[in-house]
Amino acid sequence: MEWKRGQVVRSKAGRDKDSFLAIVAVEPPCALVCDGKHRPLERPKRKKLLHLAPTAAILPEECLATNRKLRAALGEFRATRISGAAQGLRDVSQDAAAV
Repeated sequence: MEWKRGQVVRSKAGRDKDSFLAIVAVEPPCALVCDGKHRPLERPKRKKLLHLAPTAAILPEECLATNRKLRAALGEFRATRISGAAQGLRDVSQDAAAV
């Protein structure tokens, strides 16, 4: 897997586990990642590539210009994850009721 600037990744370990981040630079075996809120572009997090799960999405360069634009772009991924988790919870409760 080739890691690229602007690629959206999910954290697999650490305090930011399961959060979506954007890669701003790659320095194997690490990448510098930001989310625009807890980790602004001015203070990226150095994270091992082993602790990142890649997604197919790559943000355009203009989304990496400001923290506000980065938060907005990553917000779509957070909303998808939250709605997917809620959907999964509903399915489990429906299965339990059927038994």
